[in-house]
Amino acid sequence: MRVINAILSLILILFVAVQYNDPDFLYWMPVYAIPAGWTAFAAYRPARLRAPRAALPLGACIVLAAIGTVLHWPAEAGFWQREVWWESETAREGMGLMVVTLALLFAALTAALYRNRPLPPGSPHDPEERLAGN
Repeated sequence: MRVINAILSLILILFVAVQYNDPDFLYWMPVYAIPAGWTAFAAYRPARLRAPRAALPLGACIVLAAIGTVLHWPAEAGFWQREVWWESETAREGMGLMVVTLALLFAALTAALYRNRPLPPGSPHDPEERLAGN
C-alpha cells in the first residue's frame, strides 16, 4: 500500500510539473498537488490518516474530485485512445481528474486499512494516552 501511494504521489507531482506552460496552470497545479500531498501522506505516515482531523479534509477532497471528474468527463468518443487525448486538452484534463479521484480513493483505502491496526505507543491519537493526561 505504501509503495503504491508513493508511486501515485510521484505521478501526481509529474502532473503538476507539466502544468507549467498551461494557460490555466493556477487552476490545475493545485488540482494535482493536493492529491499528491494526500498520497505522500498515505505513503509515509499512514497511521496519521486515522485522526479525525485528516479524515474530514480527505473526504472533502474525494467529493470535490468526484464532482470535478463528472463535470470534466471527456465528451470525445474514444477519449482513452492516443489519437484523441493527444489532440484534445479537455480529454487530458478529464482523464487527469480520473487519476486524481482514484489516487484519493486509494489514500482513503489506506486510511481505512490502518484504522484496524493498533496505534504506535505514545501516539497523540491514542485515547488511553489522552485519558492519562499525557
